[in-house]
Amino acid sequence: MTSRISKAVIPAAGLGTRFLPATKATPKEMLPVVDKPAIQYVVEEAASAGLDDVLMITGRNKRPLEDHFDRNYELESALQKKGDASRLAKVQESSDLATMHYVRQGDPKGLGHAVLCAAPHVGDEPFAVLLGDDLIDPRDPLLARMVEVQEQHGGSVIALMEVDPAQIHLYGCAAVEATGEGDVVKVTDLVEKPDAADAPSNYAIIGRYVLDPHVFDILRKTEPGRGGEIQLTDALQQLAADEKVGGPVHGVVFKGRRYDTGDRGDYLRAIVRLACEREDLGPDFRTWLTAYVAEELQG
Repeated sequence: MTSRISKAVIPAAGLGTRFLPATKATPKEMLPVVDKPAIQYVVEEAASAGLDDVLMITGRNKRPLEDHFDRNYELESALQKKGDASRLAKVQESSDLATMHYVRQGDPKGLGHAVLCAAPHVGDEPFAVLLGDDLIDPRDPLLARMVEVQEQHGGSVIALMEVDPAQIHLYGCAAVEATGEGDVVKVTDLVEKPDAADAPSNYAIIGRYVLDPHVFDILRKTEPGRGGEIQLTDALQQLAADEKVGGPVHGVVFKGRRYDTGDRGDYLRAIVRLACEREDLGPDFRTWLTAYVAEELQG
């Protein structure tokens, strides 16, 4: 029986160059998605799945991340004096989500290296990794399902999504075998960003992992791969090839709602979709958006 997973690791040391100049002085993870920074959605997802011990891997100029999940007594006091209970609750919400920890990556050597920075904190227990560019709709609880599969089968579990074969070169890709469960596959091989002609499937890895701690031993020995970085995919490929090392690798095939905030166009689409679905904003915003689109089509 594997131990109950309680720790989540969120790599957040990237420079956010695709969003310059906005990210020159502001971490990309703090860019708002409607009225919450993107990183808060990710921490909320971990907490909702029962992972209340969160380690964030940061870098230089990332102090606003720590400030956001800390208490702001001056602001809270001002809101309390105004009797603004609604906004006070929103401010306090982020600091009450989970027990937060931080460590700096130092040199940006890739996702595999960022995960390796978590080894002293994680120790010898399974843990989750959540990438901040992928926001998963809370109505489609992917991470909770992955934790369930890991506790059932042991080893590691990765999130997979079917994509257009023409887009597979943008992702890590998995070769899989069916299991007795419709949304679970066994992963037999992994390739980082293959050409479409060389891809073993159209199952793309998206930014959620539940990992066996043996992955740290492999990452310590993993040489830089594609892009000159230490790739987590390369380490997982070794785990998939030899179950004796750290158990099998399974994939949960996700068919729910996912918002990609790592690309400027997708970031804007994510904001529009989430705003449209908000009870407080959606009705008026959808009315305006419908009129705007109709006007543009006529023009």
